[in-house]
Amino acid sequence: MRTAEIIRKTAETDISLKINIDGSGKSEINTGCGFLDHMLTLFAKHGRFDLNVTCKGDTYVDDHHTVEDIGICLGEAFDKALSDKKGIIRYGSMILPMDEALILSAVDLSGRSHLAYGLDIYSQKVGTFDTELCEEFWLGFTRNAKCTLHIKQLAGVNSHHIIEGTFKSVARSLKAAVSIDKDFSDEIPSTKGVL
Repeated sequence: MRTAEIIRKTAETDISLKINIDGSGKSEINTGCGFLDHMLTLFAKHGRFDLNVTCKGDTYVDDHHTVEDIGICLGEAFDKALSDKKGIIRYGSMILPMDEALILSAVDLSGRSHLAYGLDIYSQKVGTFDTELCEEFWLGFTRNAKCTLHIKQLAGVNSHHIIEGTFKSVARSLKAAVSIDKDFSDEIPSTKGVL
């Protein structure tokens, strides 16, 4: 089983995160940010990752530190759980419809951090959630997972659908990328011999 546990304590957040990337999609999420709880629950379900997250953050300021730091921790957890990345498929992509929204995501677990973010979210908030924090989450994730992630909105007007479609799409792209290639399970998927 490929698992990781990340503990992060700062003056702004106190986070505990556990992941099993070979799980069944079970999750226990309590971030103090209801919309993020919803996104992480469906991320776990669609990626088939077992994910437990608790966070005590300075949400009396706003949700920024909580969302960004959980993205950081989730990225660190993927990087740790994948270790040397031996045998992984490495690449994954998904075009996912969420009602009127259509989201493309593509990931390369390359060891190089890059986010190409192409969402056009119309409203500034979904409930109490600042929609600009979606980009902050994925920035924190890609920098710490050491992966390349492209997210592109092909259609959509409903902000909730656009963000939810993104979390589902990325989860399914990651599910494909972390899968073990049974024919090459002892190989690093790179001509460099390291990722």
